[in-house]
Amino acid sequence: MNRSMLPVVVSVGVCIAGAGSAWAGAREEVAAATQAWADAMNRHSATQVAALYDQEAVLWGTRSPTLRDTPAAVGGYFKLLDTVPPSYKVVIDEQRIRVYGNVAIDTGRYTFSELHDDKPVIRPARFSMVFLNRGGHWLIVDHHSSAVPAAH
Repeated sequence: MNRSMLPVVVSVGVCIAGAGSAWAGAREEVAAATQAWADAMNRHSATQVAALYDQEAVLWGTRSPTLRDTPAAVGGYFKLLDTVPPSYKVVIDEQRIRVYGNVAIDTGRYTFSELHDDKPVIRPARFSMVFLNRGGHWLIVDHHSSAVPAAH
C-alpha cells in the first residue's frame, strides 16, 4: 500500500466503526422506547402510551377491529387500560431491532397477562413497531399487534 493512502484508509475505517457504534446506540434507544411503551401499559396510563406515538401513527391493536390512524383514535384505543384489572401487564419476550438511519423496526413477541377470578389469563401476541427518530426521540409511526395463533 502506498504510504500516502494510509491516512485515507484509517479515516474510512474510523468512520465505518463510528457508524456501527451509532447504530448499536440507536438499537438500544429503540429497545428503551419499546420498553417505555410496555412500562406505560403496565402503569395503565393511556395518556403516557399515546404520547409514545407520532402524530401520523397508524395502529392495528391486538383487540381492535379497526385501523387507528389519528392521534384521537390511537389514544382512544388505549382507553381500554381504564377497564383492565390492576393485575394487567405486558412483558416483552423477544425482539429483533433493525435501524435504517432515522427509521427503526422492532419486531417480536410480548405477553399480556391478568388475573380473572384469581386465575391467570395469558395472551401471547406478536408485534411490529416502526419508529421514526424526530428530534432525538424515537416515536412509533406504525404498530401492528396480533394474538399468536394456537399451534396445530
